[in-house]
Amino acid sequence: MSAADRLLPRPRHVEDRSGEFVLDAATRIAADEAAAEQAALLRAALSASTGWGFDGRGGREIALSVDPSLAAEGYRLSVAAEGVRIAGGSASGVGNGVQAFLQLLPPQVYRRATVPWVRWVAPACEVADEPAFRWRGVMLDVARHFLPKRDVLRFVDLMAMHRLNVLHLHLTDDQGWRIQINRYPRLTEVGAWRCESQVGYGADAPGDGRPHGGYYTQDDLREIVAYASARGITVVPEIESPGHVQAAIAAYPELGVTGEPLEVGTRWGIIPNVLNAEDSTVAFFRNVLDEVLEVFPSAFIGVGGDECVKDQWRADARTQERMRELGVGSEDELQSWFVRQLDDHLTARGRRLFGWDEILEGGLAPGATVASWRGSTGAVAAARAGHDVVLCPDETVYLNYRQSEHPEEPIPLVVVITVRDVYAFDPVPAGLTESERAHVLGGQANLWTEYIDSPRTLDYFAFPRLCALAEALWTAGDRDYDAFASRLDAHLARLDALGVEYRRADGPLPWQTRPGIPGRIDTRAARAATVAALTATIAPTP
Repeated sequence: MSAADRLLPRPRHVEDRSGEFVLDAATRIAADEAAAEQAALLRAALSASTGWGFDGRGGREIALSVDPSLAAEGYRLSVAAEGVRIAGGSASGVGNGVQAFLQLLPPQVYRRATVPWVRWVAPACEVADEPAFRWRGVMLDVARHFLPKRDVLRFVDLMAMHRLNVLHLHLTDDQGWRIQINRYPRLTEVGAWRCESQVGYGADAPGDGRPHGGYYTQDDLREIVAYASARGITVVPEIESPGHVQAAIAAYPELGVTGEPLEVGTRWGIIPNVLNAEDSTVAFFRNVLDEVLEVFPSAFIGVGGDECVKDQWRADARTQERMRELGVGSEDELQSWFVRQLDDHLTARGRRLFGWDEILEGGLAPGATVASWRGSTGAVAAARAGHDVVLCPDETVYLNYRQSEHPEEPIPLVVVITVRDVYAFDPVPAGLTESERAHVLGGQANLWTEYIDSPRTLDYFAFPRLCALAEALWTAGDRDYDAFASRLDAHLARLDALGVEYRRADGPLPWQTRPGIPGRIDTRAARAATVAALTATIAPTP
């Protein structure tokens, strides 16, 4: 098998050479200071499966270095009989080269204990590569179903393997608050726990009667951030507002419109309880964000802004009075005012607000970056207004949606999204000018977890569709799905070695099904009509 047939994502340039590199107990791993951390990660990966230390003085050498002449995330990999050279434009670029080198070795290299019978060889080749997009992300919802820290770290490893570089961590929602905030301890004492969870879709779906919860301490999150950073991944936190906040209101009822006590949400869907627009509530969320900023160095900080039902604002006399005080003429403008307060706060601290495309309704905050999930309408509108955008349209990259028409798909949702569909994803909307296209940072897949209630289920929904996303966001130019599918077949052996319980091409395995639990099935035409209606107020001008 040639080097090109082994690599996923597909690199820009691969040249096969004659011969092979043989890894053995005498091989030495060396690195310059800037690449030392990547050398340590490579040594750990190779030592686990081979049993060797790679600190000898003789034999062949694997040399890692940073070369500033390369693109920051780009790499150059040279494999020859006498040794291996991996150079990157930064430590992250070196890490991308390391991941490519590991793919040239037998798939048993991904096992965590010594595999003594394997001959560790890589084909001789030259690889030069760099990503097409700088935002190659995954949104992971840990609010609906909490994912323990160890499993978040495992997911980070899988992202790094696929050269994905942004983990958008959805930390708060109606059904749970997952980040420790020292100033407001009830956010986790109360908000991190719910009495049960809805099972299946619909108003008549039962609850399971089983308490659910959990949260990350700030030290946990610092660990996740550092672990991800070492692997070239930025963690972007999201704190929802002014909707999707029932867990926060359950902890501090004065944040709500009615002031009445609430429980942490147990039902899925859009819940009407929202924040009030008082200065004290804005100050509360500014204080929360200040602690978030201490934990997360990311330039982007998510504030949500999606699916904010405004019925409580319309019916509440104090909110209507507040709107008159602020000089805003509609509830959409009130949401925009709220988001602008957070945007000003983040901007003053050198960060950038990141929100879902609903933040376009009523006017966009000056420093905001938009995640366009309801098709590309929000992306086009934001880019034309000079704002950066990240594409994550639900009909293409919502990986909690069903994967086939197969009757045994677990809790089937909305439209079918296959591996082929994800592979065809292009994060640049049609019709943008060259200057507008420059505002497209890239794309991401979203994994909402209402029905993803375990790490095993996460594997099933994420893979192998994330493999297709990785290539769609890494490569430029024409794509060949059949060639990708052939490389994916080889790549699945790596996922097997890692213990990833991905969806097989012929459907779910028996333990991956959820018999008798209803979902919600849409046609693509029906879903497109729904999205068009939802985005009518932000339709871009031609």
